[in-house]
Amino acid sequence: MSSPQGIVLYGPPASGKDTITAALARLDPRFVLLPKLKVGTGRANGYEFVSIEHLDTLREAGRLLAETHRYGNVYAVDRQAIDDRHAAGYVPVIHMGNISDLHRLIGTVPDGWLRVLLWVPREATEQRSRQRGDTDTAKRLTAWDETLADLEAHTDAGFFHLRLHTDRLGASAAAAEIMGAYDRLREASCPQGQQCHR
Repeated sequence: MSSPQGIVLYGPPASGKDTITAALARLDPRFVLLPKLKVGTGRANGYEFVSIEHLDTLREAGRLLAETHRYGNVYAVDRQAIDDRHAAGYVPVIHMGNISDLHRLIGTVPDGWLRVLLWVPREATEQRSRQRGDTDTAKRLTAWDETLADLEAHTDAGFFHLRLHTDRLGASAAAAEIMGAYDRLREASCPQGQQCHR
């Protein structure tokens, strides 16, 4: 098996995906956020806004690895964006909000991506959402409920390589744990006798 393609952070809203991704980049600049394509409105940080027509073109070309409809918007992952980052020597970090998209991303290679669950209690999502000024906190709480149901219905205890409670663990410590897990997965995937690079 080849080295893992990158890291997937899965969790409910306000579980720390952006904060921990930034902490990973501070530990090693090769870890970079892969912005999702976005059709709609709202937060721009971490997204690349595109038209519905452009998204249709990418879909027809077979470039969309995942596509999610949430908060009245459409979010998608472009296969070419992943390939471009690999070619430049980076390790992409992708944020996922549902298990079906995560399955589509990893495809048939079980350990092709390091899968990390970030978790916070529902009240922490509400508090963090209000503190950062979200105008749709009620929708974020609905998404928290959906995330819990998604986990219970579509994963087992071994699905995630790493599970972190970000209400108990700081961002820097969480990033260090993720980096260590990624390196262990990379070493395990490296053919015996060869040196694999991140």
